[in-house]
Amino acid sequence: MTWSLRFDGVGNAFAPELGSAMATIERDGAPWLSIDCGGEGLTNYLAQYGGAYPDALFITHAHLDHVSGFERLFVSAYFFEARRGKVRLYVPAPLVPLLHQRVGEYPNVLAEGGTNLWDAFQLIPVGDHFWHDGVRLEVFPVRHHWPQSAFGLRLKGSVVWSGDTRPIPEVLAKVADDNELIAHDCALRGNPSHSGIDDLEREYPPELLRRCVLYHYAGAADGEALAARGYRVAQPGELVALAEPTALRMGQVEL
Repeated sequence: MTWSLRFDGVGNAFAPELGSAMATIERDGAPWLSIDCGGEGLTNYLAQYGGAYPDALFITHAHLDHVSGFERLFVSAYFFEARRGKVRLYVPAPLVPLLHQRVGEYPNVLAEGGTNLWDAFQLIPVGDHFWHDGVRLEVFPVRHHWPQSAFGLRLKGSVVWSGDTRPIPEVLAKVADDNELIAHDCALRGNPSHSGIDDLEREYPPELLRRCVLYHYAGAADGEALAARGYRVAQPGELVALAEPTALRMGQVEL
């Protein structure tokens, strides 16, 4: 069994040419679990996978560059009986009301009425972990704008996705301690809600930085500048090989 991470988009909200930050964990070359659903990221996903929409997604936070693809996702599920109510949305419980405010409160999701946005999905609120397809994944809070408003994802032994965040050294010491690849928010310059490379160099040890792949940067020139400093920088559509997860599987006992 092979695992990989596909970067559907790697840019911030001001870099549409890079695609909104979104990724898909693949298993044996097929999409397994997507992370977020921004507009450009979803467009890139559809191009990569022959027009097929995601069947399962984890949502990191409710900013529009990460959830603006929901209207198309709704249409793709609601109007096809085989998918209606079966597209899994794993959403950290504190985000459920925020996500509903962003994408679910518009009156009459269909002009004819009689339909709720959530009719199209299987909404699964999650805490510090959840199970997908028999594999346990971990969820952790990050530092983005406001407490309990943004979260990251860990597939133990394989990959940690930071989501939009400032540096979180004390968190990564716990959730990236099994030699995982770390996909980390990083631009050339940071701000109160996002990491800059100087922030990461100040907060993280060299060993951890060597495991990082940087995404959510402001444009191609910034990506080139980060690479010139010796860092691995994700490119739109790039496929990164992952290690076999050590995460618990269905039937295993947590010690």
